[in-house]
This record gives sequence, structure tokens and C-alpha cells, in this order.
Amino acid sequence: MKILFLGDVMGRAGRTAVAERLPALRRDWGLDFVVVNGENATSGMGLSGAHAKALLEAGADCITLGDHAFDQRDMLQFIEREKRILRPLNFAKDAPGRGAAVFTATGGRKILVAQVLGQIFMKRPFADPFSDIDALLRAHPRGGMVAASLVDMHCEATSEKMAMGHFCDGRASVVVGTHTHVPTADAQILPKGTGFQSDAGMCGDYNSVIGMEKAEPMRRFVTGMPKGRFTPALEEATVSGLYVETDDRTGETTRIEMVRQGGRLAQAGP
Repeated sequence: MKILFLGDVMGRAGRTAVAERLPALRRDWGLDFVVVNGENATSGMGLSGAHAKALLEAGADCITLGDHAFDQRDMLQFIEREKRILRPLNFAKDAPGRGAAVFTATGGRKILVAQVLGQIFMKRPFADPFSDIDALLRAHPRGGMVAASLVDMHCEATSEKMAMGHFCDGRASVVVGTHTHVPTADAQILPKGTGFQSDAGMCGDYNSVIGMEKAEPMRRFVTGMPKGRFTPALEEATVSGLYVETDDRTGETTRIEMVRQGGRLAQAGP
């Protein structure tokens, strides 16, 4: 199975880049399934129903969220109607929506997608992600009832993301990190066949401070005092993510490539 994961879509620039580039990537790379992290797609804070529809129409098969899952209030209701959107698995148990689902890729093959939130340096306490993902993967062995499985590990610390990768090695097909908006140069296949990258980066304008216009973040770093609101940067975005190929029989990753298309970053892809 050929799977593309795109990192955090950041504001209008990120949405525009995904809408313009994803249809061609699906065609040219023969993609079987596409997962997009959309938690910053609406003004850099959450995802609205309208913008979720736009990402799905552009070619996303599944959208994951994160700690900003419900910053846009209409998502509280929209996620109950649109089953292709996932909030974190270890969010509050009475939160709307679901944190994992099995989807059908091309050829009728099944793929499990899940998202969990980390605990290190996060502003709010969340349930243990390792326990939740352990139970899920035990119930959905790769190469068994699902041909492939992908875990979006949404957190601050690269150490916690790496720990999750090794924790899932041999059980998930892919573990990929999101949240910090900067692509890490550690795409690899772990010893037991799980594809891993600490952070997929963002789909956003990299002439910025993690996707935001530079002036206000720089002012706060220099002076320690806020003066205005953060606003997303609007120059041409780089579509950043991870491309993997998996073995349908075993669920193992057989090929892994970093993806950077358009914008300022050095280009990369399969």
C-alpha cells in the first residue's frame, strides 16, 4: 500500500498548498491512502467544518486533529457527522468523535488510523497514550484484520515521539509525529518493520515562526511581552510529510521517504 501522511496544515497558505498539490500527488505517486493533520488549518487554531470539507475534497481520506481539536466550536458537532475526522484517542472519554478508525483503501484493503496526544510539555494533562495505543494495536494486528496501520503521535518532545515509535515497532506499520511544525531528518524503518519520523513538519509558509507571521513571536521572545495576536504567515507554503510503502501481507513498511513539495524548503519525495 502506498500511503502519504501530510503534517499540520497551517492556515490559508497550508490549505491552498494542499488543495493545489495533493490531487497531482495522488495521481503521480499512485497513492492508495492519504492522511492529513488539519488541527491548525483554520487561522492556525483548530479546524472548521468548511475547511475540513475542503481538505477532504482535495484528496484526504482521513483528517487527524490534536490538542486544538475543538478550538473551532462547530467541530464539536461536525466531527460526529464526518467519520473521516479523528480527534486524539486519549482525549476526554466523553469528547465527541473518535480517536481511531478502520478505513478502506484502494483495492478494498483495510487501514487503521489513530492519533494520540503526548504528555511531555503539553499545556493540559491527557490520559496515558501508551496504554491506549497498546490496547488498540492488540485488537488490530497489522497484516491481519488490517493490511496497514498508522499512528499520528501529536506532542512536543521528540523523545516521547521516539519512545512511541519503538513501543509500536512490529505492531504498527507507521508512527509519525506532528505538532512542532518542523520536519525532522530521521525518517527510517525501525528494526521490526515500523516506518517512523519524529515530526512530519507542517504544510505552511516556512518564512515564519512555525507558521506564524514573524513579528509578534519575535517581539515576545525579545521583550517577554505580547503586543498583538499571532497570525498565520501567507507566503507560498511547503507541503511537508511522509511517504511510505507497506507490505499487505505483513503490514511492514518497505520504503519510506520524506516529502517536501513547493515553498522554501529543499524539495524531497519518492
